[in-house]
Amino acid sequence: MTISDRIRELRRKRGISQEELAEQIGISRQAVSKWESGQSMPDLDKVILLSEYFEVTTDYLLKGIQPTMPQAQKTPANASVFAIAGTTFNAIGLATSCGVWYDEQDAMALVIGLIFMAMGCMIFGIGMVCSAEHTRQKAKDMFWKINIWILSFLPLSMVYNILTGGLPAPYPLRVGPFFLFQIFFWLIYLAICLLTELYLWRNSRQTDE
Repeated sequence: MTISDRIRELRRKRGISQEELAEQIGISRQAVSKWESGQSMPDLDKVILLSEYFEVTTDYLLKGIQPTMPQAQKTPANASVFAIAGTTFNAIGLATSCGVWYDEQDAMALVIGLIFMAMGCMIFGIGMVCSAEHTRQKAKDMFWKINIWILSFLPLSMVYNILTGGLPAPYPLRVGPFFLFQIFFWLIYLAICLLTELYLWRNSRQTDE
């Protein structure tokens, strides 16, 4: 593996584009592109800036030599673990809220769902701080690609039911003839989720460039 390979790998693990790396180092995006394609080599001062930004040694950048890690030092957890745990709590919250409401028609169903979702988001947030930095971007993309469908459903349903004169249930209740209002709800819900998915997909492609 050459220095160009290592720079590209470190950038992708950090989850940033060539343009974003260039801004951090104070150079042009074309310079970063040339480094990664092997057309040119970074100057010594840029190697130092890269090592500080990526939190690696200059020996690793130049020669691929990994520093010896003390045995007592623990490896940070993978952020994906927190993303999965947070997603599980969010899904349980939505399912429990819908189930309790179906049986009881009690506003406590919404409280239960929101508490679980708040815990799920909190777990994910903790993971974004405590986990290994190079695993965060992938976990972040995974979390939002799934949870935009979960987290947006309950509040949108509450707003929909209130605006249509119904009770603030965790899922859209039948209001009006031929389910026209429900069709409108599903169109808005799908539009929000699919646009978010498109944004995440485009951002992910830009990062991999």
